[in-house]
Amino acid sequence: MTKRERMRNVLANKPVDRVPVAFFHHFTEAGDWNMGLERAEAFERNIEGHRQALEVFDPDIIKIMNDTLMMMPLDVSFAEHASDLAAIRPMPLDCEYAVKQIELTKRVMEIYRDCDAPVYVTSFSAAWVLRNALILGLPVAGAQEPQMKRFMAEDPEAVANCLMRISEGIAALNRVLMTECGADGIYFSVANQAGFFPREFHQKYVSPSEKYVLAEAKKIRDMNIVHICGYHGHGNDLSLYTEYGAAAYSVAVNAEGTTMAEAKKLFGGAPVIGGFTQDGVIYKGSREEVKKAAWDILDNAGQIGVVLGADCTVPNDIDENRFNWVRDAAAEYAAQHPSG
Repeated sequence: MTKRERMRNVLANKPVDRVPVAFFHHFTEAGDWNMGLERAEAFERNIEGHRQALEVFDPDIIKIMNDTLMMMPLDVSFAEHASDLAAIRPMPLDCEYAVKQIELTKRVMEIYRDCDAPVYVTSFSAAWVLRNALILGLPVAGAQEPQMKRFMAEDPEAVANCLMRISEGIAALNRVLMTECGADGIYFSVANQAGFFPREFHQKYVSPSEKYVLAEAKKIRDMNIVHICGYHGHGNDLSLYTEYGAAAYSVAVNAEGTTMAEAKKLFGGAPVIGGFTQDGVIYKGSREEVKKAAWDILDNAGQIGVVLGADCTVPNDIDENRFNWVRDAAAEYAAQHPSG
């Protein structure tokens, strides 16, 4: 099978010659994240990192890492009350951020020009974007986010409407990245780590904007993936996302304390991606230990509608030959378990 044929079969829950692998890591350090508009050198390293990685590992699934442009810039300096969020409008496609995101995507697409793997662009939900704008640091589990919490309490409808307007800009940019840049789909990062949004709030005020982005992407491509971010063990309630209608779900099964088989069942049989921890055996185990871990995952989940990956991004300094170890293990497993 070609890599594209293999992934198509995965998404259709059809047999494959071997289970594909999908491990991703950033190409810049955290201090350079979201700094692509200010630091030209970091922006270039972000792009060139893809080329250097390709020299070691020819991926089954390509995800364009937009480290330096992850979160859309959002001016919230004027926002004292939830009602002030009404001033936030959808991102225009001629703004500097969108223009640079398009440039990054086109240039990385050129790096992968001769690869036959499907290419995904990394996209973040409006909830990620707004929370990120309202704090210093990353809006992960345990972060102090008093302003966002206050807005949620003051006027949840104002928050929801703001998230939808932000999502309109996100969806419009994704449309360009797929139609003009040639990406095969979006790798859409969502999260509600440690239950930041109460379940009822998330369902009523957050998920509509996230479902909107996915629905708009689906009008263009049918290979879109939801990444439920379990960054460094920060768990999510996976059941919040079972009705998102993605082609596949990237799940942090270790952070959630579940298994790939259980996650696949939870999502109604939809394909799932994951299995490995971020910085455990895939990062520091021997080749035999990596093989055993891969086989254990496949023993649990089978080979239909499954992609081997990690809970989230693996360490930047990982030896990418280790991804080849996982791929070899998957091929060996398929040879010995031809029934799938």
